Amino acid sequence: MTLKMKMIATASVIALAAGVVLPAPAAALDAKQKEEFGAFIKEYLLANPEIMLEVQEALSAKQRAKQQESAQAAIAGNSEAIFNSTHDIALGNPNGDVTIVEFFDYNCGYCKRALSDMDAILAEDKNVRFVLKELPILGPESLAAHKVSAAFRTVAPEKYGDFHRALLGSEERATEETAIAVAAKLGVTEEQLREKMEDGSYDASMREAYSLANDLGITGTPSYVIGNEAVFGAVGAPEIEEKVANMRACGKTVC
Repeated sequence: MTLKMKMIATASVIALAAGVVLPAPAAALDAKQKEEFGAFIKEYLLANPEIMLEVQEALSAKQRAKQQESAQAAIAGNSEAIFNSTHDIALGNPNGDVTIVEFFDYNCGYCKRALSDMDAILAEDKNVRFVLKELPILGPESLAAHKVSAAFRTVAPEKYGDFHRALLGSEERATEETAIAVAAKLGVTEEQLREKMEDGSYDASMREAYSLANDLGITGTPSYVIGNEAVFGAVGAPEIEEKVANMRACGKTVC
């Protein structure tokens, strides 16, 4: 392989690691040159395998940036439905200066662990508004439990926080039966719930949540919306609190 070809091959590997596409050489390579070119790149990568990790990291960063760009556009176009939907109930300060929206499923293990994050934030910050947006994506039992929850929100909205904590915090799998049992302990009868469940009023809230999740690129729970950012996964209270602080400091989650 000529020195010139080695230089081109090395540049190609470096460009690959940086996620840059180089223009093709001015003159097409013949079969032998292509073979030598490929062998050099293979040898280089085997000697420097960490380059492939750099490539993967660069690709992941690019994908995250693209995902966040799409999410920001969705937030701008759906802000009322995200932050102020009539289907949702907010805990904490109803007039809080920063709103956190959580998409969750009652059978999501990560959501169960994230329940303590919500409670820690609300206990420490009395000026946060925390919106709970139900997104049943983990099968028929989740959907059935959420139907009960939607009915409970209508019958006894003032007790919804207690219902939410009891059902999400339970070690049992959330089902229609377990959700009804939690409601009964809070003074709402099955008859009251059935009346609301049968009128189909929960359908609108479910359709809205699914539509928003699709627009935001949410594929799992928990996911959050804070200000201009969609936050995917159970990132923990400290990271959420940092974003809240930034919202107050500069109006964005990242200052």
